[in-house]
Amino acid sequence: MIPTLRTERLLLEPYVPADEEAFVTLFQDPRVSAWMGDGGPAPEEDDRALFGRIFTKVYAQELFAVWAVRRDGVLVGHAEIKPSEDVGGHEIVYALATAAWGSGLGTEVAEALVAHGFGTLGLSAVHATVAEPNVASLKLLGRIGFEHVRDITEDDGSTTRVLTRRP
Repeated sequence: MIPTLRTERLLLEPYVPADEEAFVTLFQDPRVSAWMGDGGPAPEEDDRALFGRIFTKVYAQELFAVWAVRRDGVLVGHAEIKPSEDVGGHEIVYALATAAWGSGLGTEVAEALVAHGFGTLGLSAVHATVAEPNVASLKLLGRIGFEHVRDITEDDGSTTRVLTRRP
């Protein structure tokens, strides 16, 4: 059972099937997808399949927590906290629609995910991986107590920063 999380301005709650179009729109935005997965929009049918797997696999098998991020009832982002072999622990992942950038909502989402990790999941550390050029995310996570612990060199030669926060 995935709990609903609340911040000052946001509600993080499990996706519902009616969220598919907003989810696809979010992940098809090249400014958002530049920092997700392989660094660019996947084919639309892949994003639709990913949305379907949230229900048929992630939720059905209770693999990890995945939330729709809403502000005033409108889907403005995506958030998750999941085990990751790359970091040897639980990693937070979040994305916001570009209209929500620069307003502090990313900080609210990240703080909510960290609080869930430490409080509900009882983790001793929460991790994040961020592409080296994603300065905005690196600054945001640094402001809320994440520390750079190491780098991963990707197959294409790019660098991913591994950041960790402890309670």
